[in-house]
Amino acid sequence: MGKRTPHDLRLTPHGFIDIHTHGIGGYDTRGATPETILKIAGLHGAYGVSAILPTIYPTSIEKMRADMAAVKQAMEKQGSEFGVRGSGLRHASRLMPHASRVLGVHLEGPFLNPARCGALDGGSFLEPTARNFRRLIDGFEDIVRIVTIAPELKGARKLIKAMTDMGIMASMGHSDATYAEAEAGYKAGAKGITHIFNAMRGIHHREPGIAGFGLLNKEAYIEVIADPFHLDTKTIELIFQNKDRRKIILVSDSVKGSKQALARNGIRNEKGKLLGGSMTISESARRLISMGLSEKVVMDCIRRNPAAYLRLSGLQ
Repeated sequence: MGKRTPHDLRLTPHGFIDIHTHGIGGYDTRGATPETILKIAGLHGAYGVSAILPTIYPTSIEKMRADMAAVKQAMEKQGSEFGVRGSGLRHASRLMPHASRVLGVHLEGPFLNPARCGALDGGSFLEPTARNFRRLIDGFEDIVRIVTIAPELKGARKLIKAMTDMGIMASMGHSDATYAEAEAGYKAGAKGITHIFNAMRGIHHREPGIAGFGLLNKEAYIEVIADPFHLDTKTIELIFQNKDRRKIILVSDSVKGSKQALARNGIRNEKGKLLGGSMTISESARRLISMGLSEKVVMDCIRRNPAAYLRLSGLQ
């Protein structure tokens, strides 16, 4: 597995970037086709989102590879339609004039801790071995941008280093890591925390855990789901008052039911468990601004910060 060649993409001043979305409006990445991915891109684009990372659910390696193949084919279709690669995130398309640009994939797993599976299928999680990783991404090295991994698992730190050496962002999540284990994952190369506080060990006064690490580490990026259901408003205040605001990235974590019929209590299964986010990043940004947060700070959380995290060029 050699070092991947990063996409030559440039960020326009108004480009909103969602690095974590499973789907929207009746479509998602599970069992996807290229047309499904383009529908997701079109729906996000209609809400002003310039670029997305379709996020792949953990399941068997074969099914994850099929879902990645659908994303790659969608990217090729976009590249053919939009013309020259690297022409910017906001661009004109003949068929979908407001479609988001698909930048690659975010793999949420399968190297996660079943004790913190959240709404994901813990039975599909795999040990973080080099062999499993090779089987998973072989042929897709050029589109895998982020991999969520639990740093406390045996072999995780070695795999985090391997990902980092390839130019892939390792993000720590679905994890029961202690503060020390999260710090070790960061030192191995992990750069982010996936949807902080959700599906992870929280803060305890005798063990600040991975959530505490995410807040206290000055360099680690953190994803924040800012719909009304995943984080209490006081928790959001805690985040923005204590974390370097240049390291906060708003994500939708949107799923198939998002924008279809928003339930009063969010999108949940029959047992009441949250299945994912219910707002696009542009909507959650407006929500935070209405709560009194600085418009500039919030806009950076959906534009400048994710661009810096993904190392996109053309920052103004």
